Amino acid sequence: MTEKQFTPTPDQSTAFREALGCFGTGVTVITTNTDQGPRAITVNSFSSVSLDPPLVLWCLAKDSNRFDDFNTSRHYSIHVMGQDQQEQALRFARDGKDFSHAEWAHDPARRPQLSGCLARFDCQVHAQHDAGDHLIIVGEVQKVMYRTGKGLIFKRGQFGGFADLI
Repeated sequence: MTEKQFTPTPDQSTAFREALGCFGTGVTVITTNTDQGPRAITVNSFSSVSLDPPLVLWCLAKDSNRFDDFNTSRHYSIHVMGQDQQEQALRFARDGKDFSHAEWAHDPARRPQLSGCLARFDCQVHAQHDAGDHLIIVGEVQKVMYRTGKGLIFKRGQFGGFADLI
């Protein structure tokens, strides 16, 4: 493939997005509870921030139709999805109100928790930072669950998996 170089300007947003897609990421589903019921959003902009205190971050698009649900939420759970949860991640990407396809339950803080994920980080909001067309949400992790399994990976617009070496 021929190497491409460009300056990331608004008219180069497609090329910028393609370049960012070269970095494979895990797939997460973030859940929260609202006055209208549970909400979910599929996100691949998840990262660890700090071990002490335990902080993680994710990014929320300001033009998302779920922006208000998550911008005002104080508690949420981040679910690292397994390879067998691709359809669930896609369904939550399309509709964050419909939980009928998922096994889930509320925790004591009323966070919807999905069953079968590889890891879950139950968080409370630590900070929020304006970042262009996104909001960076930093969460303090209150509780963690994890297990072995194949992770759901997203790269260059495609899903794939990655097996643990155990």
